[in-house]
Amino acid sequence: MHTRKNQRNLTRTEKKRLVDALLAVKRSGRYDEFVRMHGDFYVPDAEDRPRAAHMTPSFFPWHRRYLLEFERALQQVDPGVSLPYWDWTTDDSPASSLWADDFLGGTGRLGDRQVMTGPFAYANGNWRINSRVTDGRYLTRDLGRPSNPVSLPTKADVARAIEEPLYDAAPWDSTARTGFRNAIEGWSAGSTERWRNHNRVHRWVGGLMLGATSPNDPVFWLHHAYIDLLWIRWQRAHPGSGYLPRTRLPEGDPQHGRVFALDEPMPPWGVRPSELLDHTRHYRYE
Repeated sequence: MHTRKNQRNLTRTEKKRLVDALLAVKRSGRYDEFVRMHGDFYVPDAEDRPRAAHMTPSFFPWHRRYLLEFERALQQVDPGVSLPYWDWTTDDSPASSLWADDFLGGTGRLGDRQVMTGPFAYANGNWRINSRVTDGRYLTRDLGRPSNPVSLPTKADVARAIEEPLYDAAPWDSTARTGFRNAIEGWSAGSTERWRNHNRVHRWVGGLMLGATSPNDPVFWLHHAYIDLLWIRWQRAHPGSGYLPRTRLPEGDPQHGRVFALDEPMPPWGVRPSELLDHTRHYRYE
């Protein structure tokens, strides 16, 4: 059992150990395997194949297992390391501590958005981007998107999502108008905001966080650790509501064979959402 801490509470030593472990996993080649996996499982609504990771009820359990696998890779380097989380409702500025030179580095420079500070700057020689759609080899960010500003979600935005009494609802994709899953994942679904919560954070960071290979930016893991924590808070707020759909969708349903019910094994691990509802076997949040 290990503890995931708020990144703002990490000591200088804890930050250095995490950074060192990230760089070691990168050098081994395993980091890029995780990036490619996320890209492979980013399946939009329109694609006629199973959707396990995004725009789907299994968004939360799939990413929980994904983060656990990555955390284990870090712990094989340093058993004392765990993934911290970034509460972007509080640390909501490019001046926040996670963007410091001794941690994740800052925003990208004007022009090409290349990150020039911190341990993941290409110029420092340790962080070459190998898995992305375009050809650039360096980490990019555009924190807050100054040319067309976007703000991070607020505590009120998160509270509204957690108030949702149902976990998810038909049609079980990015167009679901009710349910906690899409309220947090953040597709517009008829709302006035195009991007909400999880999606809005990806937009705010910009650069490589905009695409299917967003784990190229190490902030991805801190962002999704907080998303995982929000799922826990929703579970506690609605103990009578559970994962939906509970059973495999019937053959006549347009989403039959495309979304994963409570006890249907999710690729690539063959693990069921029902096995990932309880985080306490693995870690706790501080």
